[in-house]
Amino acid sequence: MVARPALRRAIPSSLRTSSQTLLHAESRISRSSFSTTLQSQQKPNNNSVPEYAIPDPARPTHFGFETVTEAEKRERVAGVFTSVAESYDRMNDLMSFGWHRVWKDHFVASLNPGFSPLTSSSDPRAPQHILDIAGGTGDIAFRMLHTAHILNGNPDVRVTISDINPAMLSVGKQRSASLPASQQAALAFLEANAEDLTQTKPLGANQVGYSPTTGVPDESVDLYTVAFGIRNFSNIPAALREAYRVLKPGGVFACLEFSKADKHPLFNTIYKQWSFSAIPLIGQLVAGDRDSYQYLVESIEKFPSQEDFRDMIVDAGFVVGGQGYEDLTGGVAAIHKGMKPRRK
Repeated sequence: MVARPALRRAIPSSLRTSSQTLLHAESRISRSSFSTTLQSQQKPNNNSVPEYAIPDPARPTHFGFETVTEAEKRERVAGVFTSVAESYDRMNDLMSFGWHRVWKDHFVASLNPGFSPLTSSSDPRAPQHILDIAGGTGDIAFRMLHTAHILNGNPDVRVTISDINPAMLSVGKQRSASLPASQQAALAFLEANAEDLTQTKPLGANQVGYSPTTGVPDESVDLYTVAFGIRNFSNIPAALREAYRVLKPGGVFACLEFSKADKHPLFNTIYKQWSFSAIPLIGQLVAGDRDSYQYLVESIEKFPSQEDFRDMIVDAGFVVGGQGYEDLTGGVAAIHKGMKPRRK
């Protein structure tokens, strides 16, 4: 199976054991929606979960360049995002030269929420439930609702924003007050760990369908999104399998994340030099928090390559179309998509 060799490279050994060219490339970004092709790759998802995909608080993993346990990483990542919650957009501006806003717009446009050509109904504007993981501040969710409700004229799209960090959720909740009333009514906020969505804590009184005992039900989600969050998870394979569990057959997993620009050596050298020397310093000067920005830079370096992460998605049971990912700005970021196979 194609996924296995790269999967072994992508998962840390500790988990296995217990710019004109760039601008031209950017201009050729496809606006098409996700679809499967004859070149798609799939690994059957069976009931046996490999050991590395089962969360273990004592298992070693990485926090930036440090080796820590999964439990310790979860706690330290929580500290980072509690620290940067109020300055999250500014943080992403520093990390991406402001390009994160363009990437997010393209990410949402490529998913075209509110319009599903695969629906069995004669009207492609069917009801849709989107689960936005690690989406605390609402950047992706608000774009999803605008596209679905306004551009596609589908008011039957609702979005659940899920985040493990209540500080991030609070920022998103505050920002949502500026949305139209109809879009506010289509939003839910959920405190949850993406590696185990069976245990959740709804934020507020109108979070229909979720409780601390039931969590996110099996096959209840049409579209699962995660943007600039998955590299901070303690156990990425576990999170991918949870995504597979909660998605309906035919549902789509979509991830936007910082990635590798190795295909452009000169640009990559300049970008890494900026990342490791300037970003932590600016974080110290602007936000008074060098350590959090240092971790975020290191977390990008430790995240798997585009090919390796694609193979992790396939290993979780998803079908991927073509090469399975789309590079943005020369690979500084990438979009990955996978579909949960429909039942025959």
